[in-house]
Amino acid sequence: MPPDTDDDPFEVQKERVDNPMRRLFDEYGRENTAQFVVGVLASVAARILDLLPPVVLGLAIDAIIRQDKSFAAGFPVIPEAWVAPFVPGTRVGQFYFAVGIIVVSFLGGAAFHWLRNWGWNSFAQHIQHAIRTDTYDQMQRLNMEFFADKQTGEMMSILSNDVNRLERFLNDGMNSFFRLSVMVVAIAAILLSYNWQLALVALFPVPLISLFTWKFIQIIQPKYADVRSSVGTLNSRLENNLGGIQVIKTFNAENHESDRVDDVSGDYFDANWDAIDTRIKFFPALRILAGIGFTLTFLVGGLWVIQGEGPGPFTGTLAVGEFVTFILLTQQFVWPLAQFGQIINMYQRARASSARIFGLMDEPGRLEEQPNAPELDITEGRVEYDDVSFGYDKNENIIEDISFDVAGGETLALVGPTGAGKSTVLKLLMRMYDTDEGAIRIDGQDLREVTLRSLRRQVGYVSQETFLFYGTVKENIAYGTFDASDDDIVAAAKAAEAHEFITNLPDGYDTKVGERGVKLSGGQRQRVSIARAILKDPEILVLDEATSDVDTETEMLIQRSLDELTADRTTFAIAHRLSTIKDADQIVVLEGGHIVEHGTHDDLLGDGGLYAHLWGVQAGEIDQLPDEFIERAARRQAEVDASDD
Repeated sequence: MPPDTDDDPFEVQKERVDNPMRRLFDEYGRENTAQFVVGVLASVAARILDLLPPVVLGLAIDAIIRQDKSFAAGFPVIPEAWVAPFVPGTRVGQFYFAVGIIVVSFLGGAAFHWLRNWGWNSFAQHIQHAIRTDTYDQMQRLNMEFFADKQTGEMMSILSNDVNRLERFLNDGMNSFFRLSVMVVAIAAILLSYNWQLALVALFPVPLISLFTWKFIQIIQPKYADVRSSVGTLNSRLENNLGGIQVIKTFNAENHESDRVDDVSGDYFDANWDAIDTRIKFFPALRILAGIGFTLTFLVGGLWVIQGEGPGPFTGTLAVGEFVTFILLTQQFVWPLAQFGQIINMYQRARASSARIFGLMDEPGRLEEQPNAPELDITEGRVEYDDVSFGYDKNENIIEDISFDVAGGETLALVGPTGAGKSTVLKLLMRMYDTDEGAIRIDGQDLREVTLRSLRRQVGYVSQETFLFYGTVKENIAYGTFDASDDDIVAAAKAAEAHEFITNLPDGYDTKVGERGVKLSGGQRQRVSIARAILKDPEILVLDEATSDVDTETEMLIQRSLDELTADRTTFAIAHRLSTIKDADQIVVLEGGHIVEHGTHDDLLGDGGLYAHLWGVQAGEIDQLPDEFIERAARRQAEVDASDD
């Protein structure tokens, strides 16, 4: 049964991947072949040396103490002629020779165990590092449509849990597989070479252990799937709550959220305990089966030695030393067979993880860059939207037939009620998405025909959803312009009216802003974001509610700086505060994804349409608004609320 079938957010991606483990070794294992070979050879050598002491002990009993056989002839598998030249002729000499073999086996075993662990750990760690960085690199290059359908916790699960699960299999699983394989094959060969009849007794539990292990895997896999599903839900809940901790506190919702975490944690506890309960019953049962094999070997072998002949159907003789070797090796033989169940389990979980990882790597991006695409060359900064239509869902457009021209150096403002498509229009300019119909051109160059890097390098973007990275104020201003000098950073901060509050911070520009900039106010974060865009010095500037989180006085100061900044570059601005864009060269009014008005501030006021009504709302002239406008506003709000639900 597949290890992951329920509630896997990457099930679609997983199903696209054939032979994920083969691909893992083909694409990443080949680069680390040396470590793999060292791990395999060292595993073989270490296990063989581990088996020497019980073999030598049995030989010492029969050849040195009891003198029932030749010391040189007692080595299993190895021809006597190969051993005889090295074996001393006296009993004392043979005794010290046996001691020497045991000492060498322990010292050599320790060295090869170290070498084995080095090989497997190096093999696993190099692959873990390479696959995590490759997965992240591919993930951050996916289009925004993909991220809209996935939670951050689910994406983190790929980079953390799945990659770590691969590392555990490549290290612990592969290590154990070769170690146990050598033990099982070598011990079976030794026992069969000593006494094939007693060996069959010792091997009697093997089929039962194999069948029992297979049934255990069939039972435990669905339980592991439930555990993974519940831990994913728990992680998502914790992530959401920690991200919204301020809202939780301001609404006194600590008890409510504690109860919700208790519920999902309880689900995880139940699923995990169910799997644990099954697992802890499995291993004692295996011990019983292993005990049966050991007991039968001791019973039959003991009677054989005591009676001097085989009991019942058994024939031939059994030396005391051989019996001792049988007892010692049987203990080491049966239990490794049970561990193969864990290896198989680790393999299947690693296979599911590798399928998710490669499925993500193979995720087709909606954005395609043409081979040998030229870089965007901006000379004037003229932007043209030519009958542009787009929808996040292919069955429903968010914007339709959007057309306008903006000359280089002009400012165009986008206005409209919530959900009209304003931000979507500008995201298309940044090519966060590609148009479904129509084209967007800058100085006559279709955005789909130039490189993404050159486009985004020359377009500065200030979003209404300000995001600051964990780090210093200086690092956040310089983000994207990493080679900026301190003087340039300070100049950008001054232009964004941020320098004064930054210098009053405990460590000035070196002050840590906290997770997502939590140590700064909303207005301060917004000004740092604006300074970041100013430092970039883009040819085209996009302001998406750039002053939404600042007070009126700060907005006035920022607006004055933005006026200077936008004087010689093409600028797009979205603002609900219409006073901030009334001086724009063009104002485009959107409603329901369509352009309903287009003109200057004075022209639109004179038309008495939607823009004039929105201006009246902000001017406090609500009583003078027509009923039709209020009814349309109510319908629009209902549609927005319905889409949120």
